Formats: sequence, structure tokens, C-alpha cells
Amino acid sequence: MTDLTQLTLAEARDALRSKTISASELTKAHLAAMEQARALNAYVLETPDQALAMAAKSDEKLAKGEAGPLEGIPLGIKDLYATQGVRTTACSNILGDFTPQYESTVTSQLWRDGAVMLGKLNNDEFAMGSSNESSSFGPVVSPWAPPNWSQDKLDAALKGDKKGLLVPGGSSGGSSAAVAAHLCLGATATDTGGSIRQPAAFTGTVGIKPTYGRCSRWGIVAFASSLDQAGPIARTVRDSAIMLRSMAGHDAKDTTSVDRAVPDYEAAVGRSIKGMKIGIPKEYRVEGLSEEIDQLWLKGVQWLRDAGAEIVDVSLPHTKYALPAYYIVAPAEASSNLARYDGVRYGLRVPGKDIADMYEKTRAAGFGSEVRRRIMIGTYVLSAGYYDAYYVRAQKIRTLIRQDFENVYHAGVDAILTPATPSPAFGIGEMGASDPVEMYLNDIFTVTVNMAGLPGLALPAGLSSGGLPLGLQLIGRPFDEEALFSIAEVIEQAAGHFKPQQAWWA
Repeated sequence: MTDLTQLTLAEARDALRSKTISASELTKAHLAAMEQARALNAYVLETPDQALAMAAKSDEKLAKGEAGPLEGIPLGIKDLYATQGVRTTACSNILGDFTPQYESTVTSQLWRDGAVMLGKLNNDEFAMGSSNESSSFGPVVSPWAPPNWSQDKLDAALKGDKKGLLVPGGSSGGSSAAVAAHLCLGATATDTGGSIRQPAAFTGTVGIKPTYGRCSRWGIVAFASSLDQAGPIARTVRDSAIMLRSMAGHDAKDTTSVDRAVPDYEAAVGRSIKGMKIGIPKEYRVEGLSEEIDQLWLKGVQWLRDAGAEIVDVSLPHTKYALPAYYIVAPAEASSNLARYDGVRYGLRVPGKDIADMYEKTRAAGFGSEVRRRIMIGTYVLSAGYYDAYYVRAQKIRTLIRQDFENVYHAGVDAILTPATPSPAFGIGEMGASDPVEMYLNDIFTVTVNMAGLPGLALPAGLSSGGLPLGLQLIGRPFDEEALFSIAEVIEQAAGHFKPQQAWWA
């Protein structure tokens, strides 16, 4: 039998509906692949019994011709999404074995449409990170092997501290690694400053952060509430379009959710882009951009021009302020959101001589170093005497960044093409240990999208000289994810698909 894990989500959906395969067969194939890939540490909790039960129900529906849009499709769920009766920790010690008695809106819509849950996926603690090294469950290993490493060296690193093996990006590293390694047909992810798009670029997968408000945030552990947005990571543009249609939609429980009809995103895949105007922002040619990515960017421009799009130079003058403004706004909101984790209501509690001592000991033991760093930064910029100097000023910069995009779109530009990351994936333990800002610079091309609340999509467009994925990013008008899918499919057809070497981790 064909290896069912090699199917795309769209191919699996069609095979299920034609009864060529069963949901149970498809789920068993992915559970077996997960078992062989535990060294990658992509899943922090596997749910095989639940997955097989959900697959059996899907088979019953498929037999009756009652299939939902995702009937029988096995997915991985980022551990930031609350899943009823299934442990949800945000990959932090402070939540311990917290098991919610409710389901996030996004996952409930996936189950409504027939999807199957394989398990919970690793992520940076509270989604704070760009490499998936801050998780309390340990780092995720990318399924892409470092260039020129022998199998013996790979095996030794997997059994040891994993240093030098490649990161899958963050914070949705478990999602991107699992999709790239064929451990699920798609995965949920979240994006606060690039946590869908950067991991997708590092692993040769497709990730879209939809417009702020397009997907409900209810039941997703909060990092920075005005920036967080749910979205999918999948192996193809079509697969990500299929997933987003089920994930998106208005939710009365989320006051930031937009009451707007959800289009058939899949119908936009393959649509002509002739006559579309694509902007190329000069401000994204930054110091530190690798020559390979710069050349890939130029190649992407040519692909779109060949497809009939008009290429225009645009200016986003406040881009240079985006990263420092983001690292004021996001930690400020994080310090407020994470105040609820105090050892009183749920999760970890470390006893103290009084309640203040208990708070301090619980938070010191429960939060990792990166989370503590961001809480301290956030508390500082919100404190008396610094609020106006830092937080208010950062919010003003945020307004100017949004206005830059509005000016470009008002001039008739349909979408903007940029690099997704300044470099290919780096090794575990190689970045940010002595200088956290070095790690923060990974978000240089992605944070503007969150600051402006716009949709952004990253997809693979080539390989580095060392054979590692390189990605491009598309930034769209508000609620025009359809244009991004149409444009991305043109790039995908021109560039081809990319997958890791054989399953060296097994």
C-alpha cells in the first residue's frame, strides 16, 4: 500500500470521499509515523485512543455520505489551544497538568468539520520564542538535517543535547516540524510576531496568519492579545486554504472576532493574478539579509511578473521602528496576561511563608527564563514614569506602521512580496544564548504584519546552498486572504515543493 502519510491534505480528503482509503487507515499510518519520530520532540502529548475513536466516527459518516469538509483528516494541535479533557500546558511548567473542561473555538470548528486529533504539539513557552527552544518539554528538532552531517553524527546529537541540529522555528515549531516530517496532514498554530510564518519558512511548509479577528482567540492561551492570531501550517497552499476555511469565523465569545462571511479560500487557489499589482518595499532590504534570500526575492518578483502581475516599488518608511516597538507592546501585554498564573487557581503552586512569598516562588519555578525576561520588560514599560515614554510611544509607532500599509493599498497595490526570514534555519543552541536581541531579529520581516493586523503568508520558494528551505512572504489587504492564496499558488507552481531528506530521525 502507498505510504498514506505522503498524501497532501487535499489528496487525502479526495481519497477518503472516494473510499479509496479509510479514516482509520489514514490515522493509524500517522500514529505509526509519530511513534518513529519521537526523537524530533514535535508532540508533547499523543492521543492515539482519541484519534482512533474520532477516525471510526468519520468512517461511519463517510460511509453514509455525510462527510464534513475535513472528515477523517488527522491534524496536530499546538499546545496553546485548549482541548477539552486533554492536557493543555502552553509548554510551561506553571500550568502543570492543567486539563481544560472546555474546547477552544477554533478546534471545536475543526472537530465539527470532521478532523481527527493526533495529539498536542510542542511550542515555545507561552509562544515566546523564535526557535522552539524555550519549551518546558525541551527543544523541537527540525526534520531537515544540518548540511553535510553524517548519520552517525545525527544519531549522536539526537541521543545527546541536540546541539547543532536545526531548529524548526518558533513559537509554532512543533507544528512546522510535524507537518514537514509528515506526522500530520496539517497543524494549528498561532502568530504573535511571526510564529506561523517563520517556522513555515524554516521547514519548507506553508503558513498563513490571517487578518486579526478572522479566527477566534477564545480558548487559546494568550500571549499578547492585540497581536495573537490563529492560523494553519500545512504542506501546500491548497491545504492551508482548506484548513483556514474551517478555522475562521465569527465567535460571539471573542469581542475581537469579526462578524464577516468566510469565503471558500480553496476556490482562490489557481485563480489568475494577471493585472494584480504587487508591491516591493525597499525598506526590507536590511543589513544581515543573506545574499541567497535576496536573490530568491528577485526570483519571486520575476515569477509573479511572468504570471501577469504588475510589480511596483513601494515605501513603508516606519518599518525600521517595527521591531523595537513590537518588543515593547508584546511584553507589556504579556506581563498583563500572565499575571493570572499565580499558583492560586490552577497549575503549579510552590508553598511560601505567606501569599506574596507563594506568588514569588510559584512564578520563579513555573516560568522559564525567556518568559520571565518578557514579563520584566513588560512590567517596566507599563510602570509609572515609563508608560508614556515607552508604551504610549510604541502604540503611536504602531499607528504609523498601519498607516504605511494603508497608503500603499490605497494606491492600488493588491499585495506585498518580501522575504520571510533573514536567513535559513540555524542550529539548536547557536543563537540568543548571550544576546536575546540576536534571536529577536529573526522577526524583522514578520512583526509589521501583526502590528498592522494584516494577513501574511509564508511559503517555500527555494533551497540554500546547504540544501535548507528558504521562504518568501506575502502581505495582503485586510480580510483579503484569497489574494494571498492566489499569488502564493503561482510561486508554489514555479518553485516546486520541498521535503526533508529521508527519515533520518527514525
